[in-house]
Amino acid sequence: MAKKTNTSSGKRLIIAIICVILAGATYFLFFSGMSRTGKEQYIFIDNNDNIDSVYAKLQPLSTSQGFWVFKQLAKITDYADNIRTGRFAVGSAGSLQTFRHIKNGLQAPVSLTIRSVRTLDDLASDISEKMMFSRSELLSRLTSKDDCKKYGFTPETIPAMFIPNTYDFYWDTSVDKFLDKMHKEYNKFWTFERKQKAKTAGLSEVEVITLASIVDEETDNEAEMPKVAGMYINRLHLNMPLQADPTIKFATKNFTAHRIYQKWLTVDSPYNTYKYRGLPPGPIRIPSIAAINAVLNYVHHDYIYMCAKEDFSGTHNFAKTYEEHQVNAAKYAKALNEHGIN
Repeated sequence: MAKKTNTSSGKRLIIAIICVILAGATYFLFFSGMSRTGKEQYIFIDNNDNIDSVYAKLQPLSTSQGFWVFKQLAKITDYADNIRTGRFAVGSAGSLQTFRHIKNGLQAPVSLTIRSVRTLDDLASDISEKMMFSRSELLSRLTSKDDCKKYGFTPETIPAMFIPNTYDFYWDTSVDKFLDKMHKEYNKFWTFERKQKAKTAGLSEVEVITLASIVDEETDNEAEMPKVAGMYINRLHLNMPLQADPTIKFATKNFTAHRIYQKWLTVDSPYNTYKYRGLPPGPIRIPSIAAINAVLNYVHHDYIYMCAKEDFSGTHNFAKTYEEHQVNAAKYAKALNEHGIN
């Protein structure tokens, strides 16, 4: 009797061991982290991919057992006939979950930061590095009158639609849906309070952003921005030419110039605010939110001139009269000459 009991116990132990081994093997194959490095990585699947190219992209990221399981699951589910585009995580999740996400198009979102850049070309380059669509595809839309008109802008004013911030997108978002979201974020940014402040300053939303782009180019000192904005608003209200040096740099594409030469002031460009009164046709860069808020909360004062300080601190000397301004300008010119800056 004792012998039978021992035999039964032995069988149960063997079965238990087999079950544990099978459970371990199942976990190892289907549920252990799929990333080869142990860190989260991403596979990008685009419109041109087929099953072989998906395998080629996945294999360097995956453990050998995870890759083997993925291939078996792909075969029995006919994944090759239903490949979906996107950016998918390959990380701590097992091969089963990773396969389900890739097969069902459950993407890992992209954090896209809109930076304060100077040109549409810079903007398109920045964005296309993080998205499936190309730089040229986006740029062609941003420079199209019809496409810009759809959102209430022109190719000159379209930079105003992009509010610097970080946004979540799916990597395979189309250009249309991308622009739709940017327009939605633009409208969200322009709250009732901001619109009222713009109205009080006598500016439209696009004009606020256009002026903010000049302020952003004039100073990196956020504390000084409202004072700079106030000076330009005084000029606008007095119908004086803005004479903003950053607009000359934009018109001549001399973005790194330290001096503005007399010959540049005669350039026939609508962005030349020495030649043409009022604001330029559109922003000369995508301004920071700090600069936009500086225009909306500009400092009320009587200054109508400013000149960079001779200590190269990045701040400015302000003046109420042209005579005072000439003194400040002479100090700055002397400092440039002494430092051999052209």
